[in-house]
Amino acid sequence: MNKRAPLTDQSGEVRELTKEDLRHFKPAAEVLPPDLLRTMGIKARGPQKAPTKQATTIRLSPEVMEAFKATGAGWQTRIDAALKDWLRTHSPV
Repeated sequence: MNKRAPLTDQSGEVRELTKEDLRHFKPAAEVLPPDLLRTMGIKARGPQKAPTKQATTIRLSPEVMEAFKATGAGWQTRIDAALKDWLRTHSPV
């Protein structure tokens, strides 16, 4: 195992972090106790309810994005519902 340089010097000053340092960082949810995460407002997600969704990237017009985002949290779920509704009466071909 390679020995990494300490993050602080003798006087306690933190040195500039390198890309190698950052590769060793872990997400807060993996290293902090659950009570501390809650006080920081970091919520752990539970398992996704079936059916699970797939992550994807999609390009939408600015008008569509603005309209759905203006409805607040859950806008991606509402886009999914709108597409499902469209599929009930249309063919994607």
